Amino acid sequence: MESVAADLSERLAARAEDVCRRYLPDGARRGAYWIAGDVTGTKGRSLYVRLRASTKGPAGKWNDAATGEHGDLLDLIRLNRGFTGLSEAMEEARAFLNDPPKAERKTRSSSTARPRKPAESASRLFALAGPITGTIAEAYLRSRGIILSGDISSLGFLSNCYYRDEGDREPRPLPALIARVTDLEGQLTGVHRTWLRPDGSGKADLPEPRKALGDLSGHGVRFGEAEAVLAAGEGLETMLALRCVFPDLPMVAALSAAHLGALLLPETLKRLYIACDHDRAGLDAGLALAIRAHQQGIAARLLVPTAKDFNDDLKALGAGPLRQRLLPELWREDRIF
Repeated sequence: MESVAADLSERLAARAEDVCRRYLPDGARRGAYWIAGDVTGTKGRSLYVRLRASTKGPAGKWNDAATGEHGDLLDLIRLNRGFTGLSEAMEEARAFLNDPPKAERKTRSSSTARPRKPAESASRLFALAGPITGTIAEAYLRSRGIILSGDISSLGFLSNCYYRDEGDREPRPLPALIARVTDLEGQLTGVHRTWLRPDGSGKADLPEPRKALGDLSGHGVRFGEAEAVLAAGEGLETMLALRCVFPDLPMVAALSAAHLGALLLPETLKRLYIACDHDRAGLDAGLALAIRAHQQGIAARLLVPTAKDFNDDLKALGAGPLRQRLLPELWREDRIF
């Protein structure tokens, strides 16, 4: 299968622009690249597909600057169509290239197969995940000083979540922390996966131990129901660390600086705390969200950690001292959280 997949990838790369026009129709060509919002084909500028070989690399390679995902055009087809296995993507690629598999194998035409939306695949993946309590995923969070409490229904654990790196021809089943991404109405739009070491001592030793599936833009991983007040930040561990400090404060993790800046806010919201990462990208995203909040009539305050993020602060200080440091930065009516 490895040689067959490599051959398909090369043939797709030779028709890179045709592939992009088929699977990313809302994108556009910009010089030597096809630009789109993400692997699902939404409008935007974070996904770059190289259309021809250059000193920077071969044709057909792509990278999503927002999520860190990357791969070849066979990967792109798999993610775009929401396939969970490589064989399904290969069949789709053959159909695109007008090259049906051998007669003894069952074929499936892309014209008759119903394309699976990434949100549907994300929903099925989260449905497979079990509770996080007592698992490697909980051990991983404890290793980062995070003690789970309250509503953690947005988190799950999957012992055999498939991972495939750019150099892998077959996906590998590895344990992973699964986080549910939802919109303002609570509808699942995607999932975020963090692959873990077998003992839960840290993230798996992979080139990209975190990947997203589905639509993240404007949405996030939510803890508690936000009405008048909400805390928002980038990373999952950042917001779970803050939850250790303010366990009853509704929170959302946008999962990247770009997505934090684009986060959609509830109409009922009156006060917003923005937990910035202590770097240029984090501060810029926090300021962009604060400006938009003020334009919507929402009061906003930036919370900036001493270290890189609030998970680092939690590990360095502990929940009690970190709470005492942050409590004066909260509006008086929110100091009950």
